[in-house]
Amino acid sequence: MTNINPAPVKAPITIDDLNRVDVRVGTIDRVEEMPKADKLVKLTVDFGDHKRTVLVGMAGERSDPREIEGAQALFVVNLPPREMMGETSEAMLFDIGYADGIAPVLATPERPVPNGSRAG
Repeated sequence: MTNINPAPVKAPITIDDLNRVDVRVGTIDRVEEMPKADKLVKLTVDFGDHKRTVLVGMAGERSDPREIEGAQALFVVNLPPREMMGETSEAMLFDIGYADGIAPVLATPERPVPNGSRAG
């Protein structure tokens, strides 16, 4: 395991601030390359009652981004849609490590749970 020098803890927030963030479990059904994008890949994610497109910059972080197909992961689902490279991203993947300069890993539940389950 790689050691890091942890970043300082961010400023305190209220429980109301935290409760505004909607984090849900989704299964990554499909990973597609995006033409003309060096880092972005397009995920199709199943949230139980609907599917969303999520664009993530993991192409440069993994030799085969498709290795995460079928995995459950945590996503922030109440951010506004964001246009990137002519596509719309409808959520944000939670990963661990990117902000600290280490190879990111998915934030995943310890065992399978129903898609759409909320974190918190």
